[in-house]
Amino acid sequence: MSVPPVDPDAIARAARLLVEGRLVAFPTETVYGLGADADQVPAVRAIFAAKGRPTDHPVIVHVAHLQAAAAWAADLPPAARTLAQRFWPGALTLVVARGGRAHDALTGAQPSVGLRCPSHPWAQALLAALGRESNDASRGIAAPSANRFGRISPTRAEHVRADLGEKPDGLVDLILDGGPCPVGIESTIVDLTGEVPRLLRPGSITREAIGQVLGFEVGVAGRDDVGAPRAPGRLMRHYAPAKPLELVDPDRLAERVRQLGPRRVAVLAPAPALPGVGLWLSAPAAPEAYAYHLYEFLRRMDASGAERLLVQRPAGGLQWAALHDRLERAAAATGGRYEDAD
Repeated sequence: MSVPPVDPDAIARAARLLVEGRLVAFPTETVYGLGADADQVPAVRAIFAAKGRPTDHPVIVHVAHLQAAAAWAADLPPAARTLAQRFWPGALTLVVARGGRAHDALTGAQPSVGLRCPSHPWAQALLAALGRESNDASRGIAAPSANRFGRISPTRAEHVRADLGEKPDGLVDLILDGGPCPVGIESTIVDLTGEVPRLLRPGSITREAIGQVLGFEVGVAGRDDVGAPRAPGRLMRHYAPAKPLELVDPDRLAERVRQLGPRRVAVLAPAPALPGVGLWLSAPAAPEAYAYHLYEFLRRMDASGAERLLVQRPAGGLQWAALHDRLERAAAATGGRYEDAD
């Protein structure tokens, strides 16, 4: 997907605002982030206030390169350096033991910190400009997704405007419009604080790909694993539209549409469309395309006149794991289940 050219003037203004302790929404390859200067505790706390985010829920620190990441960590273990060298810049967040620079507002008072080097050219330009403006090449941007906590993540600047708004009427000092996010779902998160790396959140970079780079199998932190670090996107209810969303098996979709009444539902499923449905969005067959469109489609369905949103269960396989994760949590948040429901 093409990305519009970086606007140097907008980037310079955004960097100045960050240094002043303001909030800037910016595009990454995954989703739009709501950014603050990671060194400034009041600015980071302003993120939580704008989103309605629980204060014990950590945020990811975005950095320009591996050397900058080292400034926020107590130590970068060999596995972290190996993964960063392979996947950074990119959609992979590494959770490591925090250094003295990583304060409680960032980490949710945990002994770990999540670090990511984004690949989006606008994000890279903003990090570089922040380094110049602050005279500190290790400066980081604290940035969860730029939306109300628990709601559908934003993949376009207009989504941020709809959710949070831009000052003077909204909550964000500046929204940088770098076009649609090329990946479309949040980063993979790997915990590297224990003896064995483990997956905290699936993303476009699969657990199997990470294991291949490391040369051994990566574990998975269960949803009820109290020993796992708290990390973004691990709450069971997340990524949610306002209207009830149900995940339906392919062989039961037509019956569920009939039960609810075609005009009362919006459907995301492969073609061909069932007749009479109020809104039918054709689900892409490839996982990359599905991820790119997912949050945009959920927003369109939520904004329709439908009373209930139906999503046909996507295909299985390694590349679909992150999509299943996002849809399961969205359904749980709105009362749906990963089966048919009355």
